[in-house]
Amino acid sequence: MTALTGKVAFVAGASRGIGAAIAHGLAAAGAEVAVAARSREPGRLPGTIHSVAQRITASGGRALPVACDVTDAESVDTALAATVSAFGGVDIVVANAGVLALNPIESTSDARWQRCLDVNLTGVFHVTRAAIPLLRARGGGSMIAITTTGVGMLERGANAYWISKAAVERMYLGLAADLRADNIAVNCLCPSRVVLTEGWQAGGGGQRIPAEMVEPPETMAQAAVLLAGQDASGITGSVQQSEVLLAQR
Repeated sequence: MTALTGKVAFVAGASRGIGAAIAHGLAAAGAEVAVAARSREPGRLPGTIHSVAQRITASGGRALPVACDVTDAESVDTALAATVSAFGGVDIVVANAGVLALNPIESTSDARWQRCLDVNLTGVFHVTRAAIPLLRARGGGSMIAITTTGVGMLERGANAYWISKAAVERMYLGLAADLRADNIAVNCLCPSRVVLTEGWQAGGGGQRIPAEMVEPPETMAQAAVLLAGQDASGITGSVQQSEVLLAQR
């Protein structure tokens, strides 16, 4: 028996990077995992919902690849319905899908600004809103939104990515109070350092990150497993940094 045996997890944005690592971590901890993302076929960036699910099942876990565009509420509803049909319910939700937009405000186009808000903020809203009644039906559970330490880096200016993630943190901190009576833990999780995902390397603006500032995605996975095991009687209403959280346990 492992920590999450008998639990069902839905991970949005799980075809690569942090989401894929979290999906693997949850499965290794015993959860049945819905690997949800838009990437059904290989594209510009490596990784698909099928390749991630196949690696999980090859390691002895249970995974379901589900197509999901978080900017489309109907797509989210369909993906969650497929998860419930396959696994019987949902206990853990990880809202990870995101896009980078790190340009200064004055050089950010309307289209890039809107895309960042659509995926990073409205996408989290869609996943969260659709999942709440499913967790409530299970008598509780855990919701985790992936954010960034950039939210607090005010001395480094502003960009669409950090702004969208700051809004997510406000949503989840308030939502924790709303869902406490339903025994649902609601937390945000961000890396303590930089995780060099495929998306970061494609959209990071060519920034070079010193080796000591790089965090492996597996650290985020370990922290997510810890938060996934919470309900409203444990850790809730918080913004956690991965390495700090793990060091405290």
